[in-house]
Amino acid sequence: MATGVKLRLILGLPLLLAAPSPAAAQCLLCGKDGGGSGLVKRKAETPLRVEVETQLDMGRVAAGAGGGEVEIDPLTGARRVRGNIVDLGGMSLTGTVTVSGEPGAEVRVFLPPTVDLESGDGRTARVVGLATDLGAAPRLGPDGRLQFRFGGRLQVAGASGGDYRGRIPVTVEYQ
Repeated sequence: MATGVKLRLILGLPLLLAAPSPAAAQCLLCGKDGGGSGLVKRKAETPLRVEVETQLDMGRVAAGAGGGEVEIDPLTGARRVRGNIVDLGGMSLTGTVTVSGEPGAEVRVFLPPTVDLESGDGRTARVVGLATDLGAAPRLGPDGRLQFRFGGRLQVAGASGGDYRGRIPVTVEYQ
């Protein structure tokens, strides 16, 4: 574990989330002309809207040689550190997203497999294992809303201090 002089890395990690444009939230399987494609076109009267309520924040950590990982669990919001990482406290938050659309509609949520973050001086860190607290077949409620949380694992290399930021694209489609 990192101690004394080896505490080289201090990260403040609010991840800025980018909600997709309304066009990106539409069904990608629907044919453009509405016929002849062999695909069943879903009749959705209400376009999907994706709003970021809370940004993913890994908090503050210090890392020694070899680095490690900081994980935010989407179900519990717990922060865990692995490797040569010391938790310096501060608040960590799961990301929270609200989706609005057609009441009762089933949706699919996509998060990228990895997201690269950048510090002000061009150094990078990577978030992997992004996951939500959603079940297998999420649906919008009777009010047309669905709220979910997500987390992931930040991979930290030793001696890579800085305030890292990036965008996590959240894509939602009608099923």
